[in-house]
Amino acid sequence: MAKIRVGRVGEQIKKEMSQIIQNELKDPRIGFITVTGVDVTNDLSQARVYLSVLGSDEQKEETLKALGRASGFIRSELGKRIRLRLTPELLFKLDSSIEYGSRIEALLNEINSGSDSR
Repeated sequence: MAKIRVGRVGEQIKKEMSQIIQNELKDPRIGFITVTGVDVTNDLSQARVYLSVLGSDEQKEETLKALGRASGFIRSELGKRIRLRLTPELLFKLDSSIEYGSRIEALLNEINSGSDSR
């Protein structure tokens, strides 16, 4: 029963985080971000937010730093939007699965185009 609630809270945090980052944050260091997932601990004290950032490695690091500085604001906005006893502490992590998938797709296309020419 508790795992179902943790999953629902994680999905709600993911939805609200996307809206907050897109509409509320005005920091120019924050680039194009997609919230790909949220893992919440069983006691709802911490939430690991996985982000996919478009840009170079420097831009990704700057975006993570800017989000780290804005985490207090984001957490307070989450507290207003989601009714929980305690708002979870936010930990931001880069999610490279989209880049990894596109790299594999490019390699597969390269292999297929090589076999077509034979």
